[in-house]
Amino acid sequence: MARRHDGGGPAVVVTVDPAQLDLSDFVRPGDTITWGQACGEPQTLTEALVAQRSRIGRMRAFVGLPATDTLKPEHADLIEMASYCGTGSNRKLAQAGVLDIYPGHYSTVPWLLSDGPYRVDVVLVQVAPPDGNGRYSLGLADEMLSSAIRAATLVIAEVNDQVPQAHGPGSLTEADIDVLVHTSRPPAVVRSAAPSPESDRIGKLIADLVDDGATLQLGIGAIPEAVLKGLTGHKNLGIHSGAIGDGVVDLVERGVVTGACKSVDRGITVAGLIMGTQKVFDHVHRNPQFALRDTRYTHSHDVLAAQHRLVAINSAIEVDLTGQINAEVAGGSYVGAVGGGADFLRGAAGSPGGLPIVALPSTARGRSRIVPELSGPVSTSRADVGLVVTEFGIVDLRGLTLAERRHRLIEIAHPDHRAELAESAGR
Repeated sequence: MARRHDGGGPAVVVTVDPAQLDLSDFVRPGDTITWGQACGEPQTLTEALVAQRSRIGRMRAFVGLPATDTLKPEHADLIEMASYCGTGSNRKLAQAGVLDIYPGHYSTVPWLLSDGPYRVDVVLVQVAPPDGNGRYSLGLADEMLSSAIRAATLVIAEVNDQVPQAHGPGSLTEADIDVLVHTSRPPAVVRSAAPSPESDRIGKLIADLVDDGATLQLGIGAIPEAVLKGLTGHKNLGIHSGAIGDGVVDLVERGVVTGACKSVDRGITVAGLIMGTQKVFDHVHRNPQFALRDTRYTHSHDVLAAQHRLVAINSAIEVDLTGQINAEVAGGSYVGAVGGGADFLRGAAGSPGGLPIVALPSTARGRSRIVPELSGPVSTSRADVGLVVTEFGIVDLRGLTLAERRHRLIEIAHPDHRAELAESAGR
């Protein structure tokens, strides 16, 4: 098949029945491939890719955060796998030694896929059925896809009639698509993390820091969910985030999230990725108060710093006594990501009245998560960390010296570990 950017000239879009789909007709040996992550995974296409890999030959795949276990270690026989994260089923790939990690800020992933070493040849994308103007909404995931689609020589779209038509500038026309595959199946879902007494306490502490009218960015996991539950009495909050889920919908329905005070995208909730269940899928469908945007926008420092009182809430695996963050490695295994933490913390630091927050339980499996030295890499520098929150309190590191940081961080460690931490700090 002729591709759009390989000298073959513009190609006419081809429609293929999913039962007759043979990806070896389109994907070439040596191709670099990517697809939508989490709920945006085009499952019919990815399932066909792994099932038919022997027909295609060796290829590279750059994958995001998975909501399924489509990719398995045994698929590394013909698929070279890389990702920016080790979360979800990627953890099994990393533990099997078949997942290479890109340790960059999430804001650089669009460059990586469009102009960098992982410039993609083929994009597999899940879209909603076309609207009245013939445009296919990206539905549940724009983020890194828009840049990849513009760079790719081949775009294969799974048109799933159960995907919402979300507003956003990243929608496609048939001129952007080479192959159409029509399906009808529930999108992958991401369910809320189970709460714990520690996460609930942390969520309340953070919620009490948030002023009415603030704009929120939330990471993924139990603590952001707990923060949202603690905000039910607030007014006129806004959302500008890499991802949103069911918890944001709860606050919209309560009238808490209105976006009325946002200085950018006033009245509109902005996210690059939908990570939830049918509840949030229904919420974003044809909703003009929601916009699906790409990473170059959601993670832009200029956009973030221009927001009104941006509160960035991100997690960590451990924090050392100087404020350095490890968000990637636990127990020697790659389980997290550099991600967008530093992007959002820097944006919040530049926002008038903004709060750059890192939150984590004080312990994991009996071990302190506030540590003398990190057991993994420095994912976020101590210069970029503002507030650190555990269930035992809040420390604002901004303006503190190293000695002052050590003292204050020990105060929010678990009481069982404070004496040992103080001894390690030399006092």
